[in-house]
Amino acid sequence: MAHFNTVPPHAPHDGAQLHLLGALDLLHVDDAASLLTHPRRVALLAVLALESPRGFVRRDRLVAMLWPEHDTTNARGALRKAVHAVRRCLGDTAVVGRGDDELRLDATRVWCDAVAFDAAHAQGRHARALELYRGPLLDAFHSGAAEFGQWLDAERETRREAAVASAWALASQLEQAQDLTRAAHWARRVARLAGSDERRVRAAMALLARAGNRGDALRIFDDFAAYLRREFAVAPSAETQALADTLRNA
Repeated sequence: MAHFNTVPPHAPHDGAQLHLLGALDLLHVDDAASLLTHPRRVALLAVLALESPRGFVRRDRLVAMLWPEHDTTNARGALRKAVHAVRRCLGDTAVVGRGDDELRLDATRVWCDAVAFDAAHAQGRHARALELYRGPLLDAFHSGAAEFGQWLDAERETRREAAVASAWALASQLEQAQDLTRAAHWARRVARLAGSDERRVRAAMALLARAGNRGDALRIFDDFAAYLRREFAVAPSAETQALADTLRNA
């Protein structure tokens, strides 16, 4: 019998909680507005939160990403002020330095939903990953720094793809266990997250058809076709159209 993950409690951390997936939020701190109302401070906090599990982040990388319009002296001054603001809000040890050139966020002081999502997905705890994935990374957030925007686009896409993979893993497991109702639920989630990935859309449509939800599969196709027209002024591929035609004529 297939094994499905249980979901741990919503509040896994007693200290500050940084939410980057979907709506931006910072919980369990006294003055969250001192960070959340300053886009560059939010951007700094996001970079440190997501990069710190990989190691320390160099200050010169941070200033290049976040203050590219400043010369080196002024950019480093802006970084010092932003780090000071983060420490004042989250605690003096929330941002740890190594020498004069590197910084990282102390994960024992600040829990981040995106970091928890990464871990859950990597460990195959797909239900937990999808509980955490409540929307695109920093949805609709703009810092005003083009270099940060490029970094954010890549990080956002990486996590969207991981969420799709987790949803498909659950759908496949449940279909194999003959739990077609729950498999169909996750197939719909795959389609909602797939974006322009026609392979995932077709897979979701096919699973829904196998689960006896041919109407839902065709609605997914219609929604996907409308999305492609709206965003890219193109039509679905011949392969996707052929699957829809087969389902209509079944």
